[in-house]
Amino acid sequence: MNTLSETPEPSAKAFSYIRFRLFWLAIMAASFAVQIMSVSVSWQIYDLTRNPLFLGYVGLAQFLPALFLVLVTGLAADRFPRRIIMAVCLMVEVGCASALFLFATAHGHDIWMIYVVLVVLGTARAFMGPASASLAPNLVPPVALSNAVAVNSSAWQLSSIVGPVAGGLLYGVSGSLAYGTAAALALTAACLVIMIPKPPHRTDYHATDADTLLAGFRYIWKEKVVLGAISLDLFAVLMGGAVALLPVYARDILDVGPWGLGLLRAAPGIGAIAIAIFLTRFPIRDHAGIILFGFVGAFGFFTVIFGFSTVAWIAIPALMLMGACDMVSVVLRETLLQLWTPDEVRGRVSAVNSVFVGASNELGEFRAGVAAAWIGTVWAVALGGVGTMVIAGVWSQMFPGLRKARGIDRRMV
Repeated sequence: MNTLSETPEPSAKAFSYIRFRLFWLAIMAASFAVQIMSVSVSWQIYDLTRNPLFLGYVGLAQFLPALFLVLVTGLAADRFPRRIIMAVCLMVEVGCASALFLFATAHGHDIWMIYVVLVVLGTARAFMGPASASLAPNLVPPVALSNAVAVNSSAWQLSSIVGPVAGGLLYGVSGSLAYGTAAALALTAACLVIMIPKPPHRTDYHATDADTLLAGFRYIWKEKVVLGAISLDLFAVLMGGAVALLPVYARDILDVGPWGLGLLRAAPGIGAIAIAIFLTRFPIRDHAGIILFGFVGAFGFFTVIFGFSTVAWIAIPALMLMGACDMVSVVLRETLLQLWTPDEVRGRVSAVNSVFVGASNELGEFRAGVAAAWIGTVWAVALGGVGTMVIAGVWSQMFPGLRKARGIDRRMV
């Protein structure tokens, strides 16, 4: 046999592919921009209002566009070049950061203007989410997809460590500096996306009808393992989300100021990046379903610990452990979603998943803000953690196929 004519095996390492390296750098820069804006906006709004309910509105303003546009955003990712969608969305983010820069420079007090910018930012992220999630599988072969998900998640988590700290420090100097830096990072991300070589993309050119628009919902409803995984994340983080209330902890409970808020926002990312690095070397190959439910329950437990913490040396480790547990869930869920979904409907499925993720994060922030205004910040966080543990137990019984899944590939269920 002529071994020189044999086709070499594709690498299982995502960084072996130039397309993915550019994509990873773009995600990194974009995530840094989002993290800096998030910590700056949350401190700015709480500083102006001193009301946790207004922190809840931050999440709601960013979630509603994804909810209302779910049928359009997914179809766009399946019909149009995903790189171009990402680049346009990133330029909109540049505009949003620039608007916040002008508001901070003018020392404005009409916070409704901030919410308008957040709605526009949420709209851009609603389109970018399905496009970026659907683009990643086009950049690497299937053998490298699990590694790509873990490495890609590590980019977001690394930015969630450094970004909030940088945002807190920059905002401590001036709001204009923080938002200006975010605008520069978003512009860098847009340029990197444009540089990605055009990847293969199976495009669906059938006429748009109700069946086409609802294909993502139908697929998820049919695949109970996928439905169980993303709905578990939805309700678990919806109950256990505490990020929106970190400004309250930083200012009123732990008394650590804007730089301390950056540390609190970074803590989950520190735990998550540690687990992401571990999973790139030692991926989960067996008992994936049991591991998923176990770590979701642990996320709720550490949320309770954080909720009752009154000193930073307890609060920060609890947040780190929350981030570590959440990362295991993220890697399992995202890899499963990509491996089980055909490319021709991946954008629409990713759009539905983005709404689930948005509901668990942004809508979870709204729930936390409302609950804090009603029963107090500490109990809003602690009872939410208890709710997450309950959800993990209930879902393990409702979706036995997911609980019994040995691996994250169809062949290993």
